[in-house]
Amino acid sequence: MTAAQAPVVLALDTATPFLTLALAWPGGERQVSLEVGRAHAERLAGATRELFAGAGLPFRADRIVIGTGPGSYTGVRVGASYALGLGRVWGAPVVGVPTLEALVRGEGRQVVSLDARKGNVYAATYEVRGGVVTGVVQPPEKQALDALEAGRGEWPHLDHGVPDGLALLRAGVDHGAADWALHYL
Repeated sequence: MTAAQAPVVLALDTATPFLTLALAWPGGERQVSLEVGRAHAERLAGATRELFAGAGLPFRADRIVIGTGPGSYTGVRVGASYALGLGRVWGAPVVGVPTLEALVRGEGRQVVSLDARKGNVYAATYEVRGGVVTGVVQPPEKQALDALEAGRGEWPHLDHGVPDGLALLRAGVDHGAADWALHYL
């Protein structure tokens, strides 16, 4: 589905300590990332409505993009449940994108990671063009942080950052999977 076919797209991710939301429509886009710790369930519905209200849009999207993790079991499921509920009510497809794709910045080859505790990370290496992952060099996998650092070469390592809702949204529009699955830490 192209942007012309889906004039309003909502993206959300609850896999990290941040509640990340983004909204795009013809003529505009907005995003917000709020550090909420483990309070995703308490904050998600209100923050989503505020995002639509701030954009001056009715509370309805034509497509929903969900960050599929890796992340905490409860956090990932809160976002997925909310997205699936909205998708059913709105008649909108829900597509999935790995949360790691919301950590990309800029252009070129880059390594992104999230803390997986005990000296481990979930990491992936991506090719990024136009702010969207265009190729997967190394798919998401759990590994020791030391091994990641030793083997990443000269590519930048973006670790433990705040997810970018618009990066997630663009990835979902570009290549979001209809047959997504959730991934946990």
